[in-house]
Amino acid sequence: MTLVYQSTRDAKNTVSASQAILQGLATDGGLFTPLTYPKVDLDFETLKNASYQEVAKLILSAFLDDFTEEELDYCIEQAYDSKFDDERIAPLVKLDGQYNLELFHGSTIAFKDMALSILPHFITTAAKKHGLENKIVILTATSGDTGKAAMAGFADVVGTEIIVFYPKDGVSKVQELQMTTQTGANTHVVAIDGNFDDAQTNVKHMFNDPALRQRLAEHKMQFSSANSMNIGRLVPQIVYYIYAYAQLVKTGQIAAGDEVNFTVPTGNFGNILAAYYAKQIGLPVGKLICASNENNVLTDFFRTQVYDKKRSFKVTSSPSMDILVSSNLERLIFHLLGNDAEKTADLMQALNQLGQYELTDFDQEILELFAAEYATEAETSAEIKRVYDASHYIEDPHTAVASAVYQKYLRETGDQRPTVIASTASPYKFPRVAVQAVTGASDLTDFEALVKLQELSGVSLPTAVDGLETAPVLHKTQAKADQMQAAVENYLGL
Repeated sequence: MTLVYQSTRDAKNTVSASQAILQGLATDGGLFTPLTYPKVDLDFETLKNASYQEVAKLILSAFLDDFTEEELDYCIEQAYDSKFDDERIAPLVKLDGQYNLELFHGSTIAFKDMALSILPHFITTAAKKHGLENKIVILTATSGDTGKAAMAGFADVVGTEIIVFYPKDGVSKVQELQMTTQTGANTHVVAIDGNFDDAQTNVKHMFNDPALRQRLAEHKMQFSSANSMNIGRLVPQIVYYIYAYAQLVKTGQIAAGDEVNFTVPTGNFGNILAAYYAKQIGLPVGKLICASNENNVLTDFFRTQVYDKKRSFKVTSSPSMDILVSSNLERLIFHLLGNDAEKTADLMQALNQLGQYELTDFDQEILELFAAEYATEAETSAEIKRVYDASHYIEDPHTAVASAVYQKYLRETGDQRPTVIASTASPYKFPRVAVQAVTGASDLTDFEALVKLQELSGVSLPTAVDGLETAPVLHKTQAKADQMQAAVENYLGL
């Protein structure tokens, strides 16, 4: 039976996997979410010897069950190839007291590559499957990494345009240059005078605007999303949790069936939600540890069940987590409420109108799977130094947030289960932060810091940043947050 994906806000709005991927975001503002979970044979005695591509085939065929085997083979082959600089795709590194799952070996050196290298192929395959002749317009807000990874994936893909909005002063210099130097006739980048939440709110507004949708249709266009709001972004992220566990079994660190914790640096909640879905299909998960930076709205939610975005927005050294409205939490809320779309819609309306909501009468068992904590800027910097001193290994600031939070969790609980840290970006994306944490040097430019980082880490400069300093800046558009729609209409000739 085909898996049903339903909007979190309307029980009547149901689609197949390929339809959910094409739409990106439900027209009612909700997120397409599985109502049930597929049965997957997670035989780790077999999976421990499987390639990343083989694990991907197992998971993707279960969740995206209206794609044919041939279609999935094509998508997987196109995605997980030489774009990744390690044939394992997501290598697991053993450090002192933890395992780091390196998710940054793709073409833009961030974990978004794990899903955004395959999403363009999902979308074009789904369009062909449904006989769709409309141009697909990818509309995306980014807090730093999704933008570049999405543009790299969609650049010059026939039948698509991609428009990315990012907060002008809310990303690292390397992240910004990665976006503004992106080639591709169909790629567009806009720096907005606002933060990520402003960008994301306005993107959602455009998706939910019936008049704009009608004008797009008249021009044979339709929106889709490359954010983790798109289920086609989320499902591929399940794969690497299964793969990581299989590698622990393979190396004898655990026996098949042993529980493992995962600590995930969390902004929009998609990455940790993928781990939750991995648990639902049988991955032996002990705790999912939700790690936040000083924008600790999620920490407070898990402690109090009150989600309150009415707080000051902080620009930190881990900008991809500088988020106060975590879109993917809506999917977990939906599950916590027994897949009740009406109640979920009411809470999201309260968040929009009042800036907060309180969760009551929910599935306690789901909530107890999560632990939550946050790391301050000082703690994040200290953790980069601690890990370097202990293991001669340099974490990026997002990974260091997760690492610092895990250390707090360990001290508070004494939980000795093996723990995997989702290492979501290369330190080469944030060279000044990493070098300052290790050496104390605060007067280096980003590109001086890249050289020093190579010296400290012994890791070669990734292709993604090599030559970035001299690459021509191709995208120079800036706009106020309330001018985002005008920019979209201009690009598309509406």
